[in-house]
Amino acid sequence: MEIMDCTLRDGANVVGAGFSTDLTKLMIEGLLDSHITVIEMGHCTGLGSMQHGGKHSPVTDDEYLDAIQPYVKRGHIGMFQSAKNADEELIFKAAHKGLSFLRVGANAGDGKTAVNAVKIVRRAGLEARYSLMKAYVLTPDELAAEAAMLENAGVQAITIMDSAGYMFPEQAAEYTRKVKSAVSIPVGFHGHSNLGMAMANAQAAEAAGADFIDCGLMGMARSAGNITTEGALAIFQREGKALQYDFYALLHFIDDKLMPATEKEGYHTPIKPLDLILGYAGCHSSFVNIYKEVAKETGTDLYKLIVETSKRNQKNPTRELMEEVASSIH
Repeated sequence: MEIMDCTLRDGANVVGAGFSTDLTKLMIEGLLDSHITVIEMGHCTGLGSMQHGGKHSPVTDDEYLDAIQPYVKRGHIGMFQSAKNADEELIFKAAHKGLSFLRVGANAGDGKTAVNAVKIVRRAGLEARYSLMKAYVLTPDELAAEAAMLENAGVQAITIMDSAGYMFPEQAAEYTRKVKSAVSIPVGFHGHSNLGMAMANAQAAEAAGADFIDCGLMGMARSAGNITTEGALAIFQREGKALQYDFYALLHFIDDKLMPATEKEGYHTPIKPLDLILGYAGCHSSFVNIYKEVAKETGTDLYKLIVETSKRNQKNPTRELMEEVASSIH
């Protein structure tokens, strides 16, 4: 199971239309250091959007492509491509700059209008991914039929997008099963949190066979936000999945660098890493102060201390147990 991080594209909605180059580099480095290598970045509505009257971003497509040069060989970095804005010259320029993929997007039911964009992406030598936006406007069977048509047109990975955060888990699972049965390419799920269901929907989609899940650091995305990257790692690693990613490195990146940076932009994460780790470990918040004291006294990573101690006692962990676990972590 793979994580596809979309913070630098969908998350750009929280600052307008695109993150600054400094924040772009900061997040790419934090993701790569956490072993998350599939990253969608750029203008929130995609490559070529501003040239076609889209929202203004402080960073141009060319500037984004220049900014990612140090990272293109370390990760699988791509951009969104609205089907209606596909520009052959710009797409070939993106390929020349080392972009790995473009994810062509159109509303569910409009796939035939996107075929030309897919073909341009393939001609440029880029991976052609595809977003079935507002997937819920079709039935699962109709969406599966469109996915099959798009695979025949050259799409190499496809995403079921719950663009309004409308689905329940059983729906996320059903759409995933139907699309998976209709295609041979990887299938992903992209969920929003408007009904508070995004994380449950991600879990349901993965259990139904989704190959990758779209996520956003701290849930940053349009409207009520996305499946959180760190929350997805917590859920799936508790299930023994997605173990290729460095969960602790990601949490410390959020604590130490990303939260301070985004707070300056007016964005505050609803679930901080410490609160997430308490849920991951099954640790009641009343023990946090003692954990902090022991971690500081012993020089132990607080999050690892909470998790490893909770494996032995979630109900009433003592200071003595915490100190014993701290010595074993070292």
